[in-house]
Amino acid sequence: MADPARLPRRRVAIALAGAALLGGGALAVRSAFRFAPDTTPEGAYQRITLAMGRGDALGVFPYLEDAAQHACFTLRDYRKQASERVAAAYPEPERARLLEAYRAQAEAPDGADVWVRLATERGWLGRLRRDMSGIERVEIDGERASVETVRGTRYPFRRRHNGIWGLALFTGELVADAERAARDFDVVRRAAEDYAREAP
Repeated sequence: MADPARLPRRRVAIALAGAALLGGGALAVRSAFRFAPDTTPEGAYQRITLAMGRGDALGVFPYLEDAAQHACFTLRDYRKQASERVAAAYPEPERARLLEAYRAQAEAPDGADVWVRLATERGWLGRLRRDMSGIERVEIDGERASVETVRGTRYPFRRRHNGIWGLALFTGELVADAERAARDFDVVRRAAEDYAREAP
């Protein structure tokens, strides 16, 4: 027999899962059920689920942890600076090759757009859509938390500087991308200086 204490949570979980499938019905679910505040792991997870149900990848960005968000902005900034150096000093065909390689991230309006592009290209959005379901349990340990779904998937969260909980699932890859972009920029900067010295 079901635990009566869990029935309300399960009803919300079923409604959220249905919203994820129906997409447009997500707004009705939000108005019909009161979400936990996003200063709790449950509330942050529910808002990510709602965003995915609407097909709103940008809506997930505020619920990534700080390090992941910063990495997206850092990646964009380094690619933009590298592109400027390449355009100013590199000879062809190297100039065209690097500008094309950096273009998508360098021309992104901001870090949130970098997130959407990477999450789409790498299948992260599809993964979230497939795996997100109702909450079974939440474990909090200081600044870290884990949300386990009724399907058994566990999502790591970390408390952000503003008190909102942020998803930490993709942080490692995003930080590695930002560090790679920083190294690439250093190589580009030094090469650009060499090309400038060699110019007549």
